[in-house]
Amino acid sequence: MQSRPVARRTAPVTAAALVTLLSGILLAPAAASAAAPAEVPTTPLLTTDSTWRYLDDNTDPARGDANLRVWTTPSYDDSAWKSAQGAFGAKRGAFGTVGPHTPRTLLNHYISGTTTAVPTYFFRSEFTLDKGVADQVASLAGEVTYDDALVVWINGKKVASYADGRITETTNLEYAGEGKSDPLTSTFSATGDLLVDGENTIAVALYQDRESSSDIYFDLSELTLVSESIEPVAAPPSRVILTPTETPETSQAFSWQAGDASHATGQVQIAPVAGGAVRTVDGYSAGVVNGNPLQHFSATVDGLTPATAYRYRVGLEGSWSEWREFTTADPQASDFQFVYYGDAQIGLDSTWPSVVKQAEANAPRSIGSVHAGDLINTSSNETEWINWFAGMKDSAATTNVMAAPGNHEYSGDKLLTAWKANFEYPHNNPTIGSVGELANLAQGDDPVARQYKAYFEHWSAFAQETAYYTDYQDVRFITLNATRDTTFLTPSNLPECTVAECPKNDVSRLWTRFQAAWLDGILTTSPSKWNVVTFHQPVYSTSAGRDEPILRDEWVPVFERNDIDLVMMGHDHTYARGYKNTTATDTPGLTTGPVYMVSNSGAKHYDLETDAKNVWTNNGATQVLRGENITTYQVVDVSKDQLVYRSYVAEKVVGATTDKQVGEVYDQFTVTKYDDGEKWVTEAGMTPPAQKVPASVTVDAGTVRAGDTVTLSGTGFNAGEKVRIELRSEPVQLGQATADADGALRASLTIPASTPARSHTLAAIRESGAEVTAALTVTAAQAPGGGAGAGDGATPGSGDAGGTNAGGADAGGANAAGGSLATTGAEAAPYITAAVVLLLAGAAVVAISRRRARSEIEKA
Repeated sequence: MQSRPVARRTAPVTAAALVTLLSGILLAPAAASAAAPAEVPTTPLLTTDSTWRYLDDNTDPARGDANLRVWTTPSYDDSAWKSAQGAFGAKRGAFGTVGPHTPRTLLNHYISGTTTAVPTYFFRSEFTLDKGVADQVASLAGEVTYDDALVVWINGKKVASYADGRITETTNLEYAGEGKSDPLTSTFSATGDLLVDGENTIAVALYQDRESSSDIYFDLSELTLVSESIEPVAAPPSRVILTPTETPETSQAFSWQAGDASHATGQVQIAPVAGGAVRTVDGYSAGVVNGNPLQHFSATVDGLTPATAYRYRVGLEGSWSEWREFTTADPQASDFQFVYYGDAQIGLDSTWPSVVKQAEANAPRSIGSVHAGDLINTSSNETEWINWFAGMKDSAATTNVMAAPGNHEYSGDKLLTAWKANFEYPHNNPTIGSVGELANLAQGDDPVARQYKAYFEHWSAFAQETAYYTDYQDVRFITLNATRDTTFLTPSNLPECTVAECPKNDVSRLWTRFQAAWLDGILTTSPSKWNVVTFHQPVYSTSAGRDEPILRDEWVPVFERNDIDLVMMGHDHTYARGYKNTTATDTPGLTTGPVYMVSNSGAKHYDLETDAKNVWTNNGATQVLRGENITTYQVVDVSKDQLVYRSYVAEKVVGATTDKQVGEVYDQFTVTKYDDGEKWVTEAGMTPPAQKVPASVTVDAGTVRAGDTVTLSGTGFNAGEKVRIELRSEPVQLGQATADADGALRASLTIPASTPARSHTLAAIRESGAEVTAALTVTAAQAPGGGAGAGDGATPGSGDAGGTNAGGADAGGANAAGGSLATTGAEAAPYITAAVVLLLAGAAVVAISRRRARSEIEKA
């Protein structure tokens, strides 16, 4: 701050003036100091030597409060807790090294009077910020070392969670963690928005993994602040990935990981490749996970133009990714490719990048990839995620990734925090409002209904980004979540229910059925010609010792009923492909229903099940091909009427059950579907049956007199199909015709003489119940002697309907209704009366004429 200039004075300075002058001199620094901006501390707020209050006696810190986490809030009274400096720990109840670490403060290891380990320990500490500091903080960062599991809160808000897969959030005292041999060290970060000027509270819950755990350890070695005034470190983002929206022709989702912990915001910049203004769209924070201090961001850009190439980059000023390109879906196009991968999981730094590279080379027109779960082996292992994304670096940044979670995505991460941070998927998942009649179970106020409601509401939220669909150029890609771990399926504060009908007694099946009801709905209403589904655990298991009867019972009927096209699965680390036997035909290699497949795209291999225990053959399905000790990827070519599926050998190990070499096609088939819904699945080298001409019928004359005959001709029927023929409006059976070997039929039919003169319809009713119709106008019957009447002396019901026609069709049974057509107009009596009146009038005219003629003769 600049000081004001002081004017010179020539008059003597009075005492009062001197006091005023001195006061100004003394107060100026204080005023300047008050106006100076607050400074963010650069030294750590907390270290290993900091003092914590802690609870290690197996008591619940919530003290009966409805808010289980009340003890993490600043206002909580912890004055009765113990107090000591870190680090904290114990080894078999005494001081000792825990891995390479030695605690300073001994924790009570066992529940009083037992040798059972205390399940959970609770810690609280504070740090103070001067006035104005909180607003200047961009983020705070910490480093913790723990054994076995740990959760951190700042001012009551959870900011970090490690090895938390078994934490239920329903109680404070519970065992959790994964029993690692040594303590783990992780870093975490949190936004500065959580902080306040004055006192701030940090709270920690430390968990033993089991009752017999031999050690426990906790140390927060550093907690520091990052000022907003500090320029972000220049570092480009990583894990840049495209994921589809529900409308991929006009919108696109992006996700990425910040390049540095100082990057608290993120954006997408996007513009048409052909030229145009660059749009900037803010991303939102998707979280910090697995002790990785780097923030994840996601953003969805809408208002895009279909079938248009765009370029984009993500990050922030000074730290942008490179410009990449993608193309929005074209609703007028049908030809493209996509890639299907089984489990990557093992060999992420070796096998996986090789598999992806081969797939990209064989799928140059790919719009994206579907992944059947187990992308990684342990979700809490950041190195594995780094390697998975490294393998997908180019394809993920330019084409859409559609992934299903597997059981290993829940390994060390029961709430899928890493999954939901890395991916952004449509929120069109199963909800209580989209499962049809199943939702009725949650209606009512009895314990059973209340528990159903709690489960359904929990799943409606939790299923987001794990079950979803997108429609891309006439293909509906559907992803399901086949994992059924009760930890993530159980809502917090589940209502009590003790009877046999309680849903808690069959959660695994109920979760599967919840998705099945949703799936049935979105397949029934699917606007796409093709429908494919991806999930992890197979409905028809392939490897030894595996079987998924619940998935098979709940999902296969939905697949078959809706005639889904491809069912793509993983989990078994083998290969298999086949069909349900009910969809087989009399022609070998020709089927008509869904195709089921299991693939393995990583370096992990299992043995095939024995013939005696083969889940496929024991459950009414056929394996066309199965194999072990091979790694594959699959490329699917989509066109208007066909899906061509090819599986390629990407890697082989000892014991591989194929002579095919790496790079060769391992398996191939084609799904052909015509616009009328007729579908055929053919093995490689087979030609699918030609599209049938739609059945149609014609008549040899558009107008016919009642009582006369008309010839009906038809084409496009099945060979030997028996077709009933009716005259309408009110149905009258005219006969039956049988199609010949070429699907043609011909029948001569007599129109009942009593048929009213008006427009009618001839309906050919197929064996399936479908109808093909032709219009026919009927005029009044010909009366005997040439007037309007019964029709040239023809007897109603006579004619050619009983003969054999030229097409080999049998029209026997014509006029089966007894030769009379049900009256469809007014009653006949008025017409009869009018006819009688006319006849009498005619007779009178004739009599008068004869009398006049006789009179003229007599005069002559």
